[in-house]
Amino acid sequence: SCDASQLCNCSSMGLDFIPLGLTAKITVLNLAHNRIKHIRSQDLQQAVNLRALLLQSNKISSIDEDSFWSLAKLELLDLSNNSLAHVSPVWFGPLFSLQHLQLQGNFYRDLGESSPFSGLSNLSSLHLGNAWFSVIRQGNFEGIELLHKLWIDGSNLSQYEQGSLKSIKKINHMIINIRSINVFSEVVRDLLHSVVWLEVRRIAFSNTAEMQVLRVMSSSFAKKISFRQTLLTDATVPELVSILEDMPRLVELELIDCRLLGTGQWEMEIQAKQSQTLRVFTIEKLSIEEFYLFTDLQDVEGLLSLFTRVTVRNTKVFLVPCRISQSLQSLEYLDLSANLLGDQSLEHSACQGGWPSLQTLNLSQNSLSDLKMTSKSLSHLGNLIVLDISQNNF
Repeated sequence: SCDASQLCNCSSMGLDFIPLGLTAKITVLNLAHNRIKHIRSQDLQQAVNLRALLLQSNKISSIDEDSFWSLAKLELLDLSNNSLAHVSPVWFGPLFSLQHLQLQGNFYRDLGESSPFSGLSNLSSLHLGNAWFSVIRQGNFEGIELLHKLWIDGSNLSQYEQGSLKSIKKINHMIINIRSINVFSEVVRDLLHSVVWLEVRRIAFSNTAEMQVLRVMSSSFAKKISFRQTLLTDATVPELVSILEDMPRLVELELIDCRLLGTGQWEMEIQAKQSQTLRVFTIEKLSIEEFYLFTDLQDVEGLLSLFTRVTVRNTKVFLVPCRISQSLQSLEYLDLSANLLGDQSLEHSACQGGWPSLQTLNLSQNSLSDLKMTSKSLSHLGNLIVLDISQNNF
């Protein structure tokens, strides 16, 4: 099952063991989706030129300590979705070239007393955690100074020792899935100056008292914040906006697959404090159960004048109030695809004085049906270069 480039695909073959006879020729070995339970010392001994080893979705519960010791050229190791009850530093000791390590979806509750990663000086991406993962200790990340991506699945993380992530000097993209607001704020405290892009998943911002704990975020140097599968309410949105506005370097904000309980009745006392750095705002697939009662957002007009790129996709938008369009003075890129805009509502949304700097407009997958009316509505956009009106009802 090996091809000319020595990529050997043995996935989904019902294997109970790593096959015999692996040689130094092999560069990529895919053993995913089998029934392997145990990795033995001799299994990979001869595969000295292996660059990628895929062992995800097996039943691995034990690994001999020296199983990976001959793999000095290994760059990617995927042990995700197995049955490992602990993570041993000894496994990874000689993996000097390792760049990508995936350990998520196992059964370990912690990473041990020390760092399993201390010898992995070239590590670039690390994905760990599971439904039982409950403790992060000081020293667990010692030896890692720079990561392109760190992903922690900590939905039941209940104990985080202060300073545990502080040893990492820079993380380009941090994805964190934590339910506890208190633990989340402790983690954020350690990441204030190291994370460039913070992605927060599956957290509920449901009451204002909890939001006070999140104030620590306003000191973060992150340039981009993403919220995925996050719950927001009318009470917590203004609090969150206020925190994000204080972030000194925030350029981009994303809300993807989120849920808003409410109708946009926000008491905004923050207009005067508009963020001077925020330029890019993306909303995708925001679920607003009572979207037909949603307000015209006039409270947030003052926050919009500096935005240069706005995306609101697949969110049941049927109208952009004229005053909001007129507030978007700096807007160069607008994506309103996969919404409910019709001919009349587009005429109102693209009113005179609205979107004066716009260069790119995506209105695909809406309910436009009159081409003449569409062109008339958009004819005053003198800077427009790109227009997408595909997949409408023309």
